[in-house]
Amino acid sequence: MDTRIKELIDSTKLKFGLDNYYLARQSLKRNVNIFNETTYTLNMEWFPNHEKQTEDEDSNPEGTAVIDIELNSLMIESVIFVGGKSFANGIKFNKYDREEIIKWIEQEARITYGKQFEFHKEVEDELYFKECIDGVAVSPYGFIEIRSDQEGRLTLFAIHGQFPAKEMIKGDVFSLTLGDVTPIVKEQLKLIEVPSHEHQRFIPVYGIEEIYITNDNQASTIPFEFIVNARSYLKVNESLYWDNPLDKPFDGLKINWTEEVTAAQAISNERSPDSFPITEQEQEKCIIAVNDFLRREYADDSGKWKLKTLHRDKGYIHATLRAAHQNNHIFQRKITIIIDAKRFKVLNYIDNKPMLAMFEEFEEAEKVTIVKEDAYEKIQHLLELKPYYVYDFEQKQYVLCGKLDCQYGVDAANGKVVRLGDL
Repeated sequence: MDTRIKELIDSTKLKFGLDNYYLARQSLKRNVNIFNETTYTLNMEWFPNHEKQTEDEDSNPEGTAVIDIELNSLMIESVIFVGGKSFANGIKFNKYDREEIIKWIEQEARITYGKQFEFHKEVEDELYFKECIDGVAVSPYGFIEIRSDQEGRLTLFAIHGQFPAKEMIKGDVFSLTLGDVTPIVKEQLKLIEVPSHEHQRFIPVYGIEEIYITNDNQASTIPFEFIVNARSYLKVNESLYWDNPLDKPFDGLKINWTEEVTAAQAISNERSPDSFPITEQEQEKCIIAVNDFLRREYADDSGKWKLKTLHRDKGYIHATLRAAHQNNHIFQRKITIIIDAKRFKVLNYIDNKPMLAMFEEFEEAEKVTIVKEDAYEKIQHLLELKPYYVYDFEQKQYVLCGKLDCQYGVDAANGKVVRLGDL
C-alpha cells in the first residue's frame, strides 16, 4: 500500500474515533470538476468490529462508516454512518448548538459562513446549508448536509459544490432590472404543452424558460441547461442524413461505469481523459459513428435527428441527439449515444421514447386563443430576476447574473394565470 494512502487511512481512523471499526474495503475514485480539474478521492468502508465482511459489495451492515476524502486537499467529501447508527467515539456536537456545528464545518471545509455558505433549512434532525458568494446564490448549486444522533455523534456529513476562491469570482454589484432586459424576457416566454395526468390531456401554456442574464452592458445570456448539467459541452448542431440503411443489426454492450484507478495515478494526480477537449478529428469520427448507428437502429429516420452536443464522461464520449422537428410538448424526444473514446464505436444508447409513451393516450391540447403579447401582460408583474453568481465556462469565472424565472404561466386556451407547479 502506498505510504501516503496508508497515512490517510490511519489519520481517518484517529479523526473519527473508529477504534471499534476495521477497514473492510477501500478504493480510489477519479472525477473532473466544473473547472476541468482532475480530483482523486479515497473511499473507505469501515465495518463495526462485531460485523463480518461479506462478498456483497453493494450492501453494508448498520453502523458502517463510509468515508470519502479528497487526496490532494485531504478534505472530507462525505461521511455516512449506515442506518444513522454510529459506534465511533470521535466527532461529537451539542446538537442544539448550531454555532458549534457551523464552526466545525468552517474548519473542515475551509470556508467561511456568510461568505461562502449560509443556513438553508432544518429537516427533522438534519441541517442543510447552501453555497453562496457573499450572500448571493450560486449556480451550479452547492450544498452541505450534516446530521448527528441523539448523543450528538456525527452520523452524516456531505459537501457538494465548488465554494470558489476569490480569484475565481468576478465581483460586481447587482443592478439588473426587468426593464433592462425586456426583449430577452419576451424571447424567453414560450408556448409549451404540459401533460396533465388529472385531465389526461396536454394543456397549452405560456411560460418563461429559465435563463441567466449577465449583469453588464452586454446583457448576454447563459443557458440554464448547461449550468444545471455542470459540464463543458462541444456544440455540434449537425443534422444527420443518409441514403442507404445498414442491414447489420446493432448489438449494444453493457457499459462499465466503474473506472479502475490506481494508487500511482492518484498520487501523481494524473490528468483524467475526461478533462481533455474533444478535437476536430475526434468530432468527425463521432459523427460518422453516430450516423452509422442511426442507419442500423433508426434506418428510416434520415434527416429526423440532429446531433446537438458531444461531451466526455467516465472515459466515454456521449453524443446527445434531439429530434430535428420539435413540437410544443415540454418533454421532447432525445437520444444519448455512448461512444468508445478510443475506437469510436457506439457501445450503447438511451432513448427516452419509452418515457414519452406514457403520454401517447393523452388528448391533444385545446386550440390556442391567447396571443403571446397578451400572455406577457398577464404575468409581467409575476416575473422574477434574482441575483446569482454563475460559472461561465468560456470566461472560466463566476460572473454576476440575474436568473430570469416565473412560477406562473398563462393557459393559452382560456387566458387564466396558473401556477406551473400545480399543472
